[in-house]
Amino acid sequence: MASAFGHAALGATLGKLLLPDHRHWPYWVAAALCAALPDVDSIGYRLGVPYDSLWGHRGLTHSLLAAIVVAAIGTLLAQLARPGQRPPAARLALLLFLATASHGVLDALTTGGLGVAFFSPWHLERYFFPFRPIKVSPLSIRGFFGARGLRVLASEALWVGLPCLLLLGWQRLWVGRSEEKLVQR
Repeated sequence: MASAFGHAALGATLGKLLLPDHRHWPYWVAAALCAALPDVDSIGYRLGVPYDSLWGHRGLTHSLLAAIVVAAIGTLLAQLARPGQRPPAARLALLLFLATASHGVLDALTTGGLGVAFFSPWHLERYFFPFRPIKVSPLSIRGFFGARGLRVLASEALWVGLPCLLLLGWQRLWVGRSEEKLVQR
């Protein structure tokens, strides 16, 4: 798996890209949390759940179905916010879906594990992408501290952090130019 840091960075970036208004920052945080959420299945290790089972690591919680469910629940919960502070429901649903689904995408780009069950529960086969540049993160917190964790963070800085920064920079330039054109009209 990619680390929680890499997942959260991508989720927050998606939040900023899809809901750029600063008043929507709580949804950027929600997207970061949704992006890290699928790893809740790692608790199964402690409970004896086999890695390759439906409920094992990178199983059902990493599926596109899980991303749809998380997006639907998150969008419904957002309806409790004040109308002026919540984003359009369709855009929020898209954000939460993409943030949650991005978890499996990053994991399918890692160098270890059994792959990701994107189409679970109907199809349990696990997939990796042919290009796998991200170093796999240890599942335990203790295993993350040390040389291996530093290699993971360096890998994610290059393959997750840098693209996120480039996208945010592009957005800033593009939005800035769009606002200038509106002022000139």
